[in-house]
Amino acid sequence: MSTIFWEISKRNIRIHMLRSTLAMLGIIIGVVAIGAMGILGNSMTQEISSSLSSVGDSVIVTPYSGGGGGIGSGGGGGGSSANLMLTDQNYQLIKRVVAPNVAIPVLSTSEHMKVGVGSDDIVATIYGIPTNDESDLLPDLQAGDYNNGNSGCLVGSTFAADHNIKVGSRISIGTDGQYGTLRVTGIIIKRGMSFDISTDSSIVVTKDWFENTYNEQDEYNEVVVKVTSGNTADVTTIIENQLNRNTRDKTVSVTDSKATLSSIYATFSTVTTFVEAIGGISMIVAGVSIFNIMMMSVNERIKEIGIMRSIGTQKKEVMSMFIYEAAIIGVTGSVIGGILCILAGYAISALMLGTTQYLFTVSSMLSVAEGVGFGIVICILCGVYPAWQAANLNPIDALRHE
Repeated sequence: MSTIFWEISKRNIRIHMLRSTLAMLGIIIGVVAIGAMGILGNSMTQEISSSLSSVGDSVIVTPYSGGGGGIGSGGGGGGSSANLMLTDQNYQLIKRVVAPNVAIPVLSTSEHMKVGVGSDDIVATIYGIPTNDESDLLPDLQAGDYNNGNSGCLVGSTFAADHNIKVGSRISIGTDGQYGTLRVTGIIIKRGMSFDISTDSSIVVTKDWFENTYNEQDEYNEVVVKVTSGNTADVTTIIENQLNRNTRDKTVSVTDSKATLSSIYATFSTVTTFVEAIGGISMIVAGVSIFNIMMMSVNERIKEIGIMRSIGTQKKEVMSMFIYEAAIIGVTGSVIGGILCILAGYAISALMLGTTQYLFTVSSMLSVAEGVGFGIVICILCGVYPAWQAANLNPIDALRHE
């Protein structure tokens, strides 16, 4: 018997195809809005997570430049933040209080250089790192070996690709090579975003070479603590307590990379939820359209319902006929919307992120499933009241209806 009511529901949709198609269109738009924005938000979160995963166990200590006296400036007020440095005394204290975790001092500057005979003069960042700490701080190498002397350097993968540098290439440092020439011993794999040092477009030299070249003795731009024992929050608290005892005159700024990552994830999650909520609103609007269509369908078929009830059709069977109709519109529109939102998510990810590798991950597909499921549920719910009203019509009154 239910097959008959299913066929009647399909017949009614075919008779009012334009009306049904417009209702489906609203559901399609809502599903695409929810699914595609969910895919984009999840892809962005996973992209950042992948890029920053290597620095999620780091605590970065830099000179405090928030208005007080500077490190290395005698504690006097004012001073340019560009001149602030961490002293060796600061570094030794950090190294002692975070043990057994590794504290790595980092020097940095921007410098002119040439990457070949007759090449143009370029400017890039140079990092100075102790030789024995390179493997702890830097990601793996895609070619070559780490520095084993002051005549060599490492370069980031982006820097190498942009300037056609290979292992063994030579780079002249300074205007007209005034600081000498370094041989490239290794190329660092692409790292992406980071909290400590950005190596992709930079050069890494030994701490000794950097200090000898720029006369920087026992002063550092930052100290990076690689946390292998305990957690980053505890290490951050220890450093704060030891170096910022005087809250009115802070010495250092301490960044907990794991806490920063959590904050970034929370922000993206909030934005994604907000955008999906906007898509949900459009879905509710589409649901109102479904409700209106179903009420119209009931009003148009009152006499038909009266005839069906008079020959013994039960209330639940009449009700099922209208719920089937709403379900057909909801399922068809939601499935089409689900397919389109995958295509939209692919296009948006390719344009905004430059990659589609996170498109078919579990979290992205869950966003599509949420959109499809929400569309189906909204349609069925919006069909329940009209179906109930149709089932509870008085058969005598329905037969008299003109």
